[in-house]
Amino acid sequence: MNERIERQIRKIVEGKSGERRSVIVRMANPQEDARPMLSAASKIVRNRSVLLTARDSLPAERAPGQTASRATPKPFISSDPQALKGSLSVGAPSIGPQEPQQLKAQALERLQPLVQNDRVQRTLETREEGTPEQAAGDLWASTSLALDVTVDDLSSLPDEVAGIQEIYPNRILRLPPLAEVHNVPEPVRENRASSWGVHKIGALAAWGAYGARGKGTKVGILDTGVDDAHPDLDGKVEAWAEFDAQGSEVAGSQPYDDQGHGTHVAGTVAGGNTSGQWIGVAPEAKLCCAKVLGPRGGTDAALQAGMAWALDQGVDVISMSLGGIPDWGPEMPVGYTTAIVSCLQRGVPVVIAIGNEGAQTTGSPGNDIFAVAVGATDYFDRGAGFSGGRTQVIYDSEYLAPEDLPLPYSKPELSAPGVAVVSSMPAGEWTALNGTSMATPHVAGAIALLLSATSIRDVEPSERAFLISDLLVGSVEELGESGQDHRYGFGRIDILRTISFAKERGY
Repeated sequence: MNERIERQIRKIVEGKSGERRSVIVRMANPQEDARPMLSAASKIVRNRSVLLTARDSLPAERAPGQTASRATPKPFISSDPQALKGSLSVGAPSIGPQEPQQLKAQALERLQPLVQNDRVQRTLETREEGTPEQAAGDLWASTSLALDVTVDDLSSLPDEVAGIQEIYPNRILRLPPLAEVHNVPEPVRENRASSWGVHKIGALAAWGAYGARGKGTKVGILDTGVDDAHPDLDGKVEAWAEFDAQGSEVAGSQPYDDQGHGTHVAGTVAGGNTSGQWIGVAPEAKLCCAKVLGPRGGTDAALQAGMAWALDQGVDVISMSLGGIPDWGPEMPVGYTTAIVSCLQRGVPVVIAIGNEGAQTTGSPGNDIFAVAVGATDYFDRGAGFSGGRTQVIYDSEYLAPEDLPLPYSKPELSAPGVAVVSSMPAGEWTALNGTSMATPHVAGAIALLLSATSIRDVEPSERAFLISDLLVGSVEELGESGQDHRYGFGRIDILRTISFAKERGY
């Protein structure tokens, strides 16, 4: 047993009383094909910290006749002026295209030594949902397995199973508070045609200018569920799943939302206008909704299972308005990078709320280096007081070269409307809520508009998510300090400008 895993187990055992622990065991999955791209991307993330304008994050123009790749890449050379640009799609070497089934098969193969262990088999046989064989695929995107094990079994696993990369608690994810706005400000009420956020980010203008409303796209929403009978969401929920605390899919579950949070998020992504006011950024997008949060919250296992499920549904973007207890230390927490990298290899950006605990706080998984973290703004483009953000640092990584470490980076990347946002609620209701949870679906919906208005879906999957990030960040309405700060990121999204820049560059 190496020292790192030994420390992780000791912390888990000493942090709680009793004989059993709920943990997630992750197997090594170095994904060699992805490492060059991620290493180059990490260098550019570092360089973003010295940019004074978001426009330097925009990708280069695509070469004439180039249809299956991003804009012409340039090798990353630190002395090259181009290297000071913040574009993730410039300087990041392409990784060869992989079939979705191949990525999943590789992950399942790496999980086999763990799944076949006798101690693990006995544990999996006690699960209420699914078979041991099915459990092996629940968290495939993170090459992990959730286990409820005895302390003795936990301590013995690293010596019996080769290839364990890390073991960490299966944390409880908190249900985001529903901060309802009872006194809706006049600037919000004056937006008669749509929710103020839909207008503010340029979605209404993009519908008219480009005829794009998200048609042909699928958005994965991992939340408290969805009321698919709401008139603004009628016919828009294409797929549904519910996951328990161990990450197993609940058999026979039908769409529901016992908290309202997920329905509100879904309305902001793709809601209609049955109330007389458009509430959704991309009203022609389809939704794949997974319930990973209940009345008492959810777990890391449920969320990671939801991510894997969303990839299996073929979504174009994943939206997660949730998070764990804020991380008070600067070091990036473990657990989500592998799952997010799996999404990036499929061309799927992962958009995550940064948290509602205020300045200089971030929550996992939104503070992962490869997540698109979203802060919140109000109707006057002021940063919301509850919106988080800070500098994180990576000291150790299986994806990044040692010479690239330690790597500091800032969160969030950008911001979106998150104050007094009107959207759908269960039982055919509508209400205004506050939170970075409300900002995040604006970005997810904006990505659906971008994809429906351009040829970006023709770009190789391994490059697509980075290109989308470059365009979103590079086209923001710049707010706050010059460059990236902890309140706004680089600024508030402007999807009309994003689409125009994308088309100008050949997409």
